[in-house]
Amino acid sequence: MLFSHEGPVELNSLPGSYKFILISPKTLTLTLEQRLRNQSTMGKVHGSLARAGKVRGQTPKVAKQDKKKKPRGRAHKRMQYNRRFVTAVVGFGKKRGPNSSEK
Repeated sequence: MLFSHEGPVELNSLPGSYKFILISPKTLTLTLEQRLRNQSTMGKVHGSLARAGKVRGQTPKVAKQDKKKKPRGRAHKRMQYNRRFVTAVVGFGKKRGPNSSEK
């Protein structure tokens, strides 16, 4: 039998996961109350697993396109330098990042 602030609790009336080794009455009472309180807020699965991968399966397969090879090493560093410092136009207003699509 356990004792909480609400009164005695019978061990046999609790589910199997709520049977603890007695450490201290205060700790056990707090742990029991927390688990009982959190039992209603446990996560749920959104949708059934039968529909998993539905969108990817419906999407038509498109063949990959051939792309020009990117420069490597010294040539790549040169391209970065030119992009960042040489051809960069200093304008007014807020500075835009390298991935910005605003004109």
